[in-house]
Amino acid sequence: MKTTSSKGKVSFLSKLAYGFGDVGCNFSWSFVVSFLMIFYTDVFGVSMAAVATLMLVSRIWDAVNDPIIGSLSDRTKSRWGRYRPWLLFGAPITGLILVICFWAHPDMNSMGKIIYMSITYGLLVLGYTCVNLPYGTLCGAMTQNIDERAQINTSRSVAAMIAIGIINIITVPLVKYCGDGTLSSAQGFIGVAAIYGLVFTFCHWFCFAKTKEVVEIPMSQKAYPIGEQLKAVVKNKPFLMAVVGQLLFGFILYGRNADLIYYFKYVEGNEDLFSFFSGVIVIPSIIGAAIFPLVFKWTGNKGWAASVFSVLMGVSMVVLYFFSPNEDPVLFYTFAALAQFFFSGFNTAIYAIIPDCVEYGEWKTGIRNDGFQYSFISLANKIGMALGTSLLALVMGWAGYEANVEQSETVKEVIHHAFSTVPGILWIITAGIMLFYRLSRKEYNQIINELENRKK
Repeated sequence: MKTTSSKGKVSFLSKLAYGFGDVGCNFSWSFVVSFLMIFYTDVFGVSMAAVATLMLVSRIWDAVNDPIIGSLSDRTKSRWGRYRPWLLFGAPITGLILVICFWAHPDMNSMGKIIYMSITYGLLVLGYTCVNLPYGTLCGAMTQNIDERAQINTSRSVAAMIAIGIINIITVPLVKYCGDGTLSSAQGFIGVAAIYGLVFTFCHWFCFAKTKEVVEIPMSQKAYPIGEQLKAVVKNKPFLMAVVGQLLFGFILYGRNADLIYYFKYVEGNEDLFSFFSGVIVIPSIIGAAIFPLVFKWTGNKGWAASVFSVLMGVSMVVLYFFSPNEDPVLFYTFAALAQFFFSGFNTAIYAIIPDCVEYGEWKTGIRNDGFQYSFISLANKIGMALGTSLLALVMGWAGYEANVEQSETVKEVIHHAFSTVPGILWIITAGIMLFYRLSRKEYNQIINELENRKK
């Protein structure tokens, strides 16, 4: 493979195909984040405490396998590159595991259900890591042009927002259609999982087929032991900020996403509003992702761009608490749309940061380890998700949550705040933290020029 210059362009088709990779990712992971918890509690019949424990314990598993998969992907040698083969072979296996994960067994006792839940979720997490981690790393291998990377990540984010919108709009009615007409249908969930598993697979195959890896690791840099790579990571200050950003991102986003269906089902009394809500925010999602390059051009710093989106998103969510889709539909959906608009911009910015940190690390330490670094990004995101979802489950359980019954006012308040004020305040805090990201466009371009001069 050839080594690209910092001026290397990426074709529109390759950018589109890369975006489709995140369509596939979300037809798996967003489905899991938004619906697996309610599947476990309201269909599979597992307690909130067991779900919370599973989410926390699974991150120990991630802490082991994420750096290993990252290091293995960096060292992969094939005619297709380092990262693309993982999409080709990992996607169908992970799609199958997704189906197994949503296979309910009503005849199992409580302990049997917990064991089954733990094993299948553990396999799903591993499978997803084997696909998503190389996929995320692939962006940095497609070009070293900072503006091209911004456009690639914009394509990824726009595609992700569309996919999330589609999933959230169709999942509830699709579960009902495939099952017995309720959201508590075991048959409905496994049917939807089978459909989404196929989408996951074919989207990653398309990404594999239409993308290219042109940035190669010099041979002298491929054999560094994990200990040396860890030391290099610690010296990479922009990367450490990216890790903190991903931890907060996972904690806030996935905790709220897990709460959404509970909010509409139990607080607003109509789970079908979830689909309507998701439809309203699709267009703002797309527009928010698309304007990231403009905000980046204005700030000259991807972390500062993320900060702008984050603070505005936080304010919109706090205000959202005071309105209801049943009593104040216009104001409720207006602020919901604004929150999603700003979130989409933040989502694009936070992922656009990651590839740039790889070059900074190479410039600072002499070690380039794309996959290994991305494994920590993935791990931070998952730890955040585990903390967010498990804390939600623990607090709901403490408040007295019981599946498929009218909830107490205390439980409803917990769910309501988890939908609006809590994530809103946390996004505002995140905005302040992201101001400490210092790798600007000007500094990055200087780093790329110096790296190219070193190779001459």
